[in-house]
Amino acid sequence: MLPGSIQISGETLSGAEIRDICESLRENSVRLLSLRGCQLSERGFGHVCRGVAESRSLAQLNLNLGIVSNINRVKQLAEALKTNRSVQSLFLHGSPLTDAGLALLNPALSIHPSLVALDLGDCMLGDEGINLICGLLPPDGAKSGLKELTLSANPGITSKGWGRLAIAVAHSSQLRVLNLDYNPLGDQVAGMLAVAVASSRTLEVLDLEGTGLTNQSAQTLLDMVENYPTALRTLILAENNISPELQQQISDLLSEGEEEEETEAHEVTAREKNPWICQNNSSSQMVLMTSGLGDSLLAETEM
Repeated sequence: MLPGSIQISGETLSGAEIRDICESLRENSVRLLSLRGCQLSERGFGHVCRGVAESRSLAQLNLNLGIVSNINRVKQLAEALKTNRSVQSLFLHGSPLTDAGLALLNPALSIHPSLVALDLGDCMLGDEGINLICGLLPPDGAKSGLKELTLSANPGITSKGWGRLAIAVAHSSQLRVLNLDYNPLGDQVAGMLAVAVASSRTLEVLDLEGTGLTNQSAQTLLDMVENYPTALRTLILAENNISPELQQQISDLLSEGEEEEETEAHEVTAREKNPWICQNNSSSQMVLMTSGLGDSLLAETEM
């Protein structure tokens, strides 16, 4: 039987329901567990954490909207993640973690072998929390790290913290999606992020919706997209004081980049399908030769 999902929102979970969830986790029949805004006792939460620890099938764990509501629950979740090896995505959006809670959780996050997506939106984080998160974005070649990071609605983070994150993003060898929507970033932080995006070789999606940006930020981002070869494909700028014209210019440039990549991909595919195509450059020529048995051999000759 293929692993399924358990998704419950806004309910008070009974002891019997908790037992059913834990049994499914231990039987490895759950790939997604989502408890969104649910009420459960401290004992019940502990049972769920032990089930998470034992599960080998669980890939996505959503404990959004206040499920992880105190330090004791943070500790229990951390212990579960130290044992679990399968969770790839962890969503704690709307949990009052604070920097202190993240400090307790961080050791488990840092050593988890499979975690690639983390949502810490609206978790009451500050600059100390950002320093911990930067450790989950290791520089090129250091170790595997996060591919998707959400830090929406954490107004306690200052420009110093965002600057630290921008440096980490610039050097991360893994990060592809970064959601910073509904933080009071302003034009100064946007400028730092533009430099980070220009330096990153992997970042494809950046969400800056409702972050207090103006045309000044948009012009900086436009210059970045126009003049630097980046991996960026999606830039969200809604609910900012930015003119529609500038937003459209940025969107058009990003679309052009996608079209160029698609064209290059088609050309590569065509070359792979047709072995008779020779490639030339200024220093060498690839020449196709065939043996009498019909085998193809590629030889490179200097020009």
